[in-house]
Amino acid sequence: MNEITEEHFMLNASFNGNMQVLRHHLYEYQKGLRHLILHTASVYLEDEIIGLLEKKGVSYLIRQASEQKINVFFGDKRCINVLREIGNKNLSNYTEEEDFILGIMLGYDRLKQCDRYLKRKVTIQPQYCTNSIPLSL
Repeated sequence: MNEITEEHFMLNASFNGNMQVLRHHLYEYQKGLRHLILHTASVYLEDEIIGLLEKKGVSYLIRQASEQKINVFFGDKRCINVLREIGNKNLSNYTEEEDFILGIMLGYDRLKQCDRYLKRKVTIQPQYCTNSIPLSL
């Protein structure tokens, strides 16, 4: 019985911590620090997350990440609509361009996103991977 209680306590603490992070992300969105947030959570928190986002009037989109996890995208309606246009697919199945767009919308470093895109894109020609930009194309 003691093991079940301890397991329940640990699970509850994990869920509470996840919801605290979600509330912090929501705060950042409401203060204008971010336009789009990606929050990964347990499937068991989905109803609570939806309730909170709907109560606050925040646009969101939920995608299954795994059997036990969901990816919750929330923020500006325009960003959510872009994700809807990309379609219902796992993040690992995004094209290089979709991955790049998502990274930029999430506010990731633009130059690192460019590096990531170029590394992922297998058709890139080596002469275009230099540190200098030609003055004319």
